[in-house]
Amino acid sequence: MLRRALPARPEARRILLGTLFSAVGRGLTLPFLFIYLTDVRGLTDTRAGLVIGWFGAVTLALSPLAGTFIDRFGARRVVLPCLVIEAIGVGSLALVDSTASAFGVMTLIAVGSSAIWAGQNTILASLTDDGERQRVFGLNFALLNLGIGTGGLISGAVVDVARPVTFEVIYLLDAVSYLTPALILLTLPHVGRRPVAATGAKAADRRTGGYLTVLRDRPFRRLVIFGLVLTTCGYAQIEVGFAAYSVRVVEVTPRVVAWALAANTVMIVLSQLLVIRRLEGRSRTRALATVGAVFAGAWLVLGAAGVVGSGNALLAALGVVACSAIFGFGETMLSPVMPALTNALATDELRGRYNAMSSMIFGISGVVGPVTAGPLIGAANGRVWVAVVVGGCLAASLLALSLRPLLTAAQDGRLTAAETPEPEPARAT
Repeated sequence: MLRRALPARPEARRILLGTLFSAVGRGLTLPFLFIYLTDVRGLTDTRAGLVIGWFGAVTLALSPLAGTFIDRFGARRVVLPCLVIEAIGVGSLALVDSTASAFGVMTLIAVGSSAIWAGQNTILASLTDDGERQRVFGLNFALLNLGIGTGGLISGAVVDVARPVTFEVIYLLDAVSYLTPALILLTLPHVGRRPVAATGAKAADRRTGGYLTVLRDRPFRRLVIFGLVLTTCGYAQIEVGFAAYSVRVVEVTPRVVAWALAANTVMIVLSQLLVIRRLEGRSRTRALATVGAVFAGAWLVLGAAGVVGSGNALLAALGVVACSAIFGFGETMLSPVMPALTNALATDELRGRYNAMSSMIFGISGVVGPVTAGPLIGAANGRVWVAVVVGGCLAASLLALSLRPLLTAAQDGRLTAAETPEPEPARAT
């Protein structure tokens, strides 16, 4: 299955290797930023939260500009400097000693990260064809989670709040990890350049219409609405809603929450290749609808754990872990299908903008989800929150099914590239 999931072009395989190395670095630091800012550098909880929120706001604000730059100058010219900026910013976190310096460093990191995801998806799309693109995006997601999980295990055994130098070391290692994909991209001089069809005078660029053309694309517009609903009631709830409900309502310890997140990673790494194989030749919209149903099922399991509560601590803990694992299975279907469908709808001239808008979905939901989770969990002992997220995921399933009539069979993944009929040549007038 791994051999089948690997892209045919060696350049794409090397890009995936860069994803794995950078993900290990990200995993070293991802779970500890809040703890580092508060317990090591002395920021208050409120200020640390504002610093992290500022990062998300800046990244979201710059994402549309990143998509424009990718289309105008090519993904290579945008991703390379952004990886270097990201490396400098992450390494500078080791030197943070005040709220002002924390804001400055997080701004630098946000500038770097604003274009990396969209740029790398654009590069992968340019190195793969329609028949293998879905498999490659799924493999990319599995490698990302494998790297993050590995990095988290390493840093969890090393960092010590009483020894700030341990945190400084992992941030410097994270900086080095971001330089790895940059070095790989430098060894591929012809990868990530602007398509030939997009080069030329500015008039040609104006004819593409920019983001107005992207927003006029009815199927993609429906896909964006689906993504906003699903991620707001799904992904965005993992960091805040899931943890808060588990600790305050189910009354499990933070260690159980950590086990649950580990179960999520294990589920993704072990099942991703099998899911990729099962999705081949099947409707992408039905797969997205299934994701909404799986996410809803995961939240129902967590709600049931809340009903059990302290009456049966073991059963409640198993419910929390099961919720996270089930959610991870849904992610294995979403991760290959969403970017593959985005790039099936995109044109070469606007591919950067399509991918930028797709990545903005997670940025917007990442702001809305945490803000709404707190009040909802505080109402009716968390039952309102469970009802909202379950209902939202099921609504996303209906939106996915409504997208199917707007797509061709090839865009929906029901035809392979070899089966896609060639268009008949137009007769001369």
